[in-house]
Amino acid sequence: MKEAFRKGISRLRRGADAIREEIRTDVAAVRERDPAARSDAEVLLLYSGVHAILAYRVAHRLYIGGHRFAARAVSQAARHLTGIEIHPGAKIGKGLFIDHGMGVVIGETAEIGDNCTLYQGVTLGGTGKDVGKRHPTLGNNVMIGAGAKVLGPFLIADNSKIAANAVVLKEIPENSTAVGIPAHVVRREGKRVDNLDQIHVPDPVAQEIARLEARINEVERALREGFAEETDETNETEQTAGTEEDTEN
Repeated sequence: MKEAFRKGISRLRRGADAIREEIRTDVAAVRERDPAARSDAEVLLLYSGVHAILAYRVAHRLYIGGHRFAARAVSQAARHLTGIEIHPGAKIGKGLFIDHGMGVVIGETAEIGDNCTLYQGVTLGGTGKDVGKRHPTLGNNVMIGAGAKVLGPFLIADNSKIAANAVVLKEIPENSTAVGIPAHVVRREGKRVDNLDQIHVPDPVAQEIARLEARINEVERALREGFAEETDETNETEQTAGTEEDTEN
C-alpha cells in the first residue's frame, strides 16, 4: 500500500511539474504576442485566457487519467469564470495564446499545435453527432481571427491564418490565409491567390445581386436589339409596299 501511495505521489509531482512548465510557456507566449502585457505576474493573475488554459491543463490530466466527471467539473468552473469553454478531451500543444477570449469554444476532439493564437469568439466545433474525430486540427503557428468558426474534422495546416468572422468548412494548406463565408484561400506562400485580401472579404449577397444585375442587362440588351431588328423589318416592309403601289399607279 505504501508503494502504491508513493507511486501516486510521484505521478502527481510529475504532472504538476509538467503543468508548471506548460504554463510558463503559455505565459511567455502572451508576453511575446501581446504588446499590452507588461509582466509575467500581470499575465498570470489578470489574463482570462491564461486562466482558462491553466484549468484545461489540470482538467486534461484528470480526463486522460479516467477521472472524467472531475475533469468536466474543472472545465465548467473555468467556463463560468472566464467565458472560455475548452473540453478536457481536447489536445493542446504549448504556447497557446487566447486573446481576450470571451466566447471561445474548443471541442472534445479538437487538436491544437504549438504556438497558436485564438481571438475572442472563435469556435473549433464539430458537425453532426458522429462519434470519433469530429473537430478540427490546427497545426503549429496557426492564427484564428475573432469570431471565426472552424467546423469539422479537417486540418488547418502550419503557419496559416483565418480571417475574422470566416467560416471554415474544409482543409486549409500550410502558409495560407483564408477569408470569407465559406472561407477560401486568398494567399499562399506569401503570394496573393486572387485580388482579395483580409479587409476585402467577399459578400455572397452582393455577389448574387451583381450576377442578377448583369443578367438583367443582358436581357435588356437582347430586347433592345430584337426591337431594333423588328423595327427595321417593319420599315423595309412599308417601303416595299409603297414602292409596289407607286409601280401599279
